[in-house]
Parts: sequence; C-alpha cells; structure tokens
Amino acid sequence: MSGSNQSQTETPERKSKPVVSACVAGQKLVELIYDPGKDATAFAVGDKTGWELTHSVETGDGGRLTPYAPDNDLIQHGVVKFPSAPEEYGDTAQLLEDIRRYLHRYIDVSETFEALAAYYALFSWVHDRFNELPYLRLRGDYGSGKTRFLLVLGSICYKPIFAGGASTVSPLFHMLDRFGGTLLIDEADFRFSDEKAQIAKILNNGNVRGFSVLRSESPNGREFRPRAYQVFGPKIIAMRGRYEDAALESRFLTEESGARRLRSDIPINLPAAQETEALTLRNKLLLYRFRNHARLGDCARHLDPKLEPRMNQIFAPLRSIIEDDKARTALVRYARAYQKAVKEDRGDTLEADALAIIRHLSEDAAAVTVGDVAQGLSALGEGGFVYSGRAAGAVIRNRLGLKTRKSHGVFVIAPEEMRKLPTLYERYGVGEDEAEQAASRMTRTQKPARVDFGDDPSLPEIK
Repeated sequence: MSGSNQSQTETPERKSKPVVSACVAGQKLVELIYDPGKDATAFAVGDKTGWELTHSVETGDGGRLTPYAPDNDLIQHGVVKFPSAPEEYGDTAQLLEDIRRYLHRYIDVSETFEALAAYYALFSWVHDRFNELPYLRLRGDYGSGKTRFLLVLGSICYKPIFAGGASTVSPLFHMLDRFGGTLLIDEADFRFSDEKAQIAKILNNGNVRGFSVLRSESPNGREFRPRAYQVFGPKIIAMRGRYEDAALESRFLTEESGARRLRSDIPINLPAAQETEALTLRNKLLLYRFRNHARLGDCARHLDPKLEPRMNQIFAPLRSIIEDDKARTALVRYARAYQKAVKEDRGDTLEADALAIIRHLSEDAAAVTVGDVAQGLSALGEGGFVYSGRAAGAVIRNRLGLKTRKSHGVFVIAPEEMRKLPTLYERYGVGEDEAEQAASRMTRTQKPARVDFGDDPSLPEIK
C-alpha cells in the first residue's frame, strides 16, 4: 500500500532532449558551448540583460534541454565549431575592427570584400531574426585562396558547418536541420549531376525562411516517407565556376579570387594562433548575439529605392546590423555598384539582345513582329546561327514573359505587353545606345513589318 502511495507522489522523470541552441522563456537564448581544454560541453543562457552557464535548461512543459556530449564526432573533429564562453567585446565598432584585423592577417581579398566578409560574420550570429539573407562566395581557380578563405571566415561564423567538395550531400540535410548555423562548402562545383541537384535544392531553399526541402526516406528499409528538412541559414561558398540558374546566381555576393599576387605578409600555412583567435572571436560574437538578438530584424527602413527588389532582399539585412553611418553608406555604394555589374551581365544575354532589337524596331513600327525579332537575333548571333520564328517566340514568351498573338497572318508582341518594356529595359540595362548598336549590326535589308491594328477591335488601345 505504501509503495503504491509513493509511486503516486513521485515526480515523473523529465524527458531530456539534446540541442545545440534554443529560445526559451520569451527571449532567453540557449547556446551550446564547448571548452576544448576541459573537453566539456554546457549551455550559455542569456539575453540583453546578462548570461549564465548551466548544464541543462527546463522548458516549462515537463521537458529538459541538455547539451550534446563532448565526444560527439562532429564536435571532436571540428566539423561544427562552438564558443567556449561569452566574452566581453566593447562595442559593435570595436568588434568589427577585431574581425577585420583577424581576416586581414590570414586572407587576401579586396578591401571592400574584406569589410563585407566582416559584416557577414557578424550577421550570421543574428541571422535568425531575418526572413531573407544573402550568400557569400569566393570564385576562382585552384590555388587562389578559396579554401583558406572558408576556413578563416567560417571559423568565426555562427555554428559553422564545414563541408568539402568530396563530402556526400545527404548528411548536410540532417546537419542543417538539426544544428542550423552557417554552411560552408568548398569546391562547390560538385562533379556529379545528382550532387549538383541536391546542393541546388539547399541553396534555392535556404535563403528564405519557411521553405523546406522534401526528401523521401525509408527508416525501416521498406516504407518510404517524406521528410521536410529546414535548410535556412547563412552560406559561404567557394567554387571555380558559376551556376547556370540566374535566380540562384543572384543570391550570391561574389568576389573573384586569384586576380593578383598574394600579399607577402600572408602566412602560407595557418598557425596554431589562428584557431585561438577564432575561438576568442566566437566568444565575443556569442555575447553580441545575446545583447542584440532581440532588437534586430526590421529591414523596412533600410530599403534602397534605387535597388531592385532582389538586391534589397539580400542587402537590407546586412545594412540593418551596421550602426556606423559611414559604413552603412559604403555598403549602399557597394550594393548599387553590384547591381550595375549584374545588369551588365544581363546585358550580355540573349534576353538583352532581344530587348535591344525590340526597342529599335518599336521606334519605327506600329507593332513588333516575332519574325523581325528572329531576323535581328540572327544578325546579332555568333557563328551564323539563324533563329526561327519559333525560337524567337520562345525567347519573347518564356524568357521575357511577353505574350504574343497572331494578327493579320503574323505573330506580334501583344500591344498590352508593350507597357512592360520600360521595366525590362531597366532590368537588363538596355538603353538607346544598346538599341542603336543592335540596329547597326542588323542586316540592312531587314525592314520592320508595319501592322495596322486600327481595324482589329479585339486588340486594346495602348494608352
């Protein structure tokens, strides 16, 4: 009888859940710390008012959070790196200066990209306060310092996950879903198409919060079940080439490496002091996270009206963490120059050629026919390639998003679609000069078809 009463009054055992980070009690942040000297893990729990160390955290619903064990392979082998304890850093300006000095000692990139990398490291520690984020990329041939860049910068980012080009892709989904943090991929030009497709899924879904990657798994070896993986978070990539998907390319802030001789003061091999410096900076950045996490996240007042929506999407979060007006202005200049370079890249595309032709033809014709655009593309094309009306129509409809319709026996760009052209000209950097250049390269015998829509009541009037 007494045994039965004792069983009824016993406190049920709390269910433990190992985590590397969490948010409890409103704004209290829980972060795993790892002391390599003691080979021990614990939690640092804090907010803007202060912090404390503990070995477990009660969740309030009968559960308990515990840190991963120090003998975990990912921790032991440095695949994921953590701070050892929060450490005082002064103010944000001083912290950024410490980061820039650290980066400058070990990597050789342009002064602008060095500053951008410092901001990105800082941003990674509060990235979960934002709904969109950019990626950072160093692109160049082997021996141009890409791997060094990843190791040095990645070591001070928030929960960095190091994945080389030789790694299989499957573990990345599990690690990102379980740990979150910053993904670093070396030699991201995966050789096999399946690996490229899987990495593309992570990159395409990882810069906007709420987009998961669905994968089918068979936990029992028989039944396949869909599993959603969260892959949102900062990503730093090193690769030799570029991705064919223009939308994916637009997510990267890129520096070309190997264009100049390495600075003489850059050590050929990383000294042991680098890891010690990186650990100190991770400790300072952890305290920065505690103090600033709750106040960040509002990007609305940091939008630049001179930037396209995609450019604002990737630059506004970075601008919002910068407190210095001069540095913020410098980032605005960089963003506008970056947008100009992107437009120039677009200007070298087939779409830009088609728009230059359309702009030229629309000056002298009541309507632009698909056949005239095909002739223009053939004249501008290299190697004598001749575009058919079907091919030109595909460019107009599928790439430029302009509807065509048949009138008086020929296909034309629909009149109501002409309203979209100024926006497309701006997006692809096609001005009057580009239209004139296209005209000078087109065959002299080409004459734009003049189509009169006055007797076709089915077509709306262009106002």
